[in-house]
Amino acid sequence: MEHPRESLNPVVKAQTDQPFALPFWRWVGDRGMRVATGEATLTCYGELISQKLREIEDIIPADDSLLVILRPGAVPSAALQAALTSTAKERPSLNGKFHLIPVEYGGAAGPDLLDLAVRAGLDVASYINRHAAAEYTVAFLGFQPGFPYLNGLPGALQAPRRLTPRVRVEAGSVAIGGRYAGIYPASGPGGWQIIGHTTVVLFDPQRDPPTLLLPGDRLRFVPR
Repeated sequence: MEHPRESLNPVVKAQTDQPFALPFWRWVGDRGMRVATGEATLTCYGELISQKLREIEDIIPADDSLLVILRPGAVPSAALQAALTSTAKERPSLNGKFHLIPVEYGGAAGPDLLDLAVRAGLDVASYINRHAAAEYTVAFLGFQPGFPYLNGLPGALQAPRRLTPRVRVEAGSVAIGGRYAGIYPASGPGGWQIIGHTTVVLFDPQRDPPTLLLPGDRLRFVPR
């Protein structure tokens, strides 16, 4: 059960008997801490991973925040508080893997490409070149297992989601949704603008880890 509203910013006793109080976090359920991290989400995520704190069971990046899940019976330690309050310069950079993702742009593979190019005031070739020239960073995963929300989409290419979602979007579809680029790991309904398709498998439950792209990974799209 979620903690009462009046305890969204509680003071709890850490393992060092020092009070733990931060103005930018709240409880989510009994063991989850939602921490507002803004543009420092990935650096904060990297800091917590590097610390390997015993009280943390899992860390899940989201849009401008982290969900820190504590182990049953654990309480936030002084080390956790220090990691969350350190400045960006003090945090280690998160050096994820670099990937090249081949993409077939346009046509049946990218039915929204032409409309988005017109919206951006570009011809199709220029739109593709700008999309492929950018380097993207995986901000977080969501929506589907392994679905990457990618930072780095040029402002001119950003576009709102479709007013009417499609009933079925093919796995591997490369898409635009607001300020993010993304790739659908599995077939299913979807409301993002589809501009291309890749044959790269983003999620495979038999793989370790099952997701190809992880928060902090970087990638470029390669037209084919």
